[in-house]
Amino acid sequence: MKGSGELLYDKVKEACKTKGISVSALERELGLGNGTITKWNKVAPNVYNLKKIADFFGKPIEYFLE
Repeated sequence: MKGSGELLYDKVKEACKTKGISVSALERELGLGNGTITKWNKVAPNVYNLKKIADFFGKPIEYFLE
């Protein structure tokens, strides 16, 4: 069973794939550090960074936390 961080990362990765952008390109686009999103497998994200992701994809934050 996956941990909550892995599920969050998978949701972001899936949203990136749907939009045709890589996770690293998304990080650059939003001004996040290289590897920030990948680290969410082990560390909870900063709420402001998660909000940036949600806004970029036009989804509520809860979508990524389900």
